[in-house]
Amino acid sequence: MKDLSMHIMDILQNSTRAKAKNITLEVSEDYSTDTLTLVFKDDGCGMSEEMVKNVINPFFTTRTTRKVGLGLPLLKQNAEMTNGSLNIISKEGEGTIVTAVFGLTHIDRPPMGDLAGTMVLTVAAHPEIHFVFHFVRSNSKRDVNYILDTTELYEALDGVSLQEPEVMNYIKEMIEENIQ
Repeated sequence: MKDLSMHIMDILQNSTRAKAKNITLEVSEDYSTDTLTLVFKDDGCGMSEEMVKNVINPFFTTRTTRKVGLGLPLLKQNAEMTNGSLNIISKEGEGTIVTAVFGLTHIDRPPMGDLAGTMVLTVAAHPEIHFVFHFVRSNSKRDVNYILDTTELYEALDGVSLQEPEVMNYIKEMIEENIQ
């Protein structure tokens, strides 16, 4: 995958396939530790200990449409190429937490890509799911702490669909403006 937003889309899709009702994505850029951390939390069906061990194997997948599952193995590889790591904690019936840590300024770290677009498309595609997107940037120039919660969006929109093109565009611009 050429950028991190593609990895993010893939992991969020895993959560939706796991029938999660609540999904949180935390993105943290910490310049003091030179780390970029992605934390995905869901309350989906979860995985057994054995499945957690196998899920980073590219030749393991639960999908029937193909014989390989490259999302998590590629995320792990990209994180480790930047002296980072991937950690998965899951419990059947309770959900999953995936944490990927990257070297923030490492030359091998993929670019972020269209994070705002990824979030808007995911939220609009799954209006039945409660999403929380939390973005934190800690540096000496300007700290950022931004939270987008779909519960608050639905209240503000008062019945207008998140799938309306104008609404999607507005949300994308709002995210971009707040994480710059």
